[in-house]
Amino acid sequence: MSASSPPIVVFDLDGTLVDTAPDLIGALNYVLDREGLRPVPLAAARNMIGAGARKLLERGLEVEGRVVSVADLDRLTKDFVDYYAEHIADGSRPFDGLEAALDTLAARGHRFAVCTNKLEWLSKLLLDRLGLTPRFAAICGADTFGVAKPDPAFLRETAVRAGGRLPGVIMVGDAGTDVGVARRAQVPVIGVDFGYTDVPMAELNPDRLISHMRDLPDAVASLASAQGLSSST
Repeated sequence: MSASSPPIVVFDLDGTLVDTAPDLIGALNYVLDREGLRPVPLAAARNMIGAGARKLLERGLEVEGRVVSVADLDRLTKDFVDYYAEHIADGSRPFDGLEAALDTLAARGHRFAVCTNKLEWLSKLLLDRLGLTPRFAAICGADTFGVAKPDPAFLRETAVRAGGRLPGVIMVGDAGTDVGVARRAQVPVIGVDFGYTDVPMAELNPDRLISHMRDLPDAVASLASAQGLSSST
């Protein structure tokens, strides 16, 4: 990507673009209840999110002291995904200020992509339901290329699908996998501190840290300038 091209802004999904915790934890608690286990409180479970449905289930079962076989976990994961797909946007909403920030960045010439460890079809379904799909040049999930974050190949292939290439990318995310994929791909990363992570984003040392989406355009412009890439203001 040339210095005259604004960098592609690549977003994580859960906990970065959209507050998906209500529906993810709702699906988790549906499965736990059916198994005769207690529900996990939403506030306590937010930081379990981020590594995919199977890992979320494993963490929820661990809270209850339950260990299951691989076959049982496969079955529960399927049930979780089936239920979640039916309720994917019941309570999930874009974080405050997101659409205004995207409008500002789009006016400056930036394109957008999603790079998430959520399944691609679930990611597209969620963004469809929220009316956000047309904003993204690419929506890529953990099953799109057969790799997941923090593997840098995931970010590289997402950039290609969005019509760009590394290093003309800025990553935006809420957790260690997002910082990790950016570092391994040698691109700058903006961390949001309102997402889902068991390690505070400030401790993960992103290149920029924001607490509200209203601050995203300035953070992108600052990093683009530091990288010698265009970002019209």
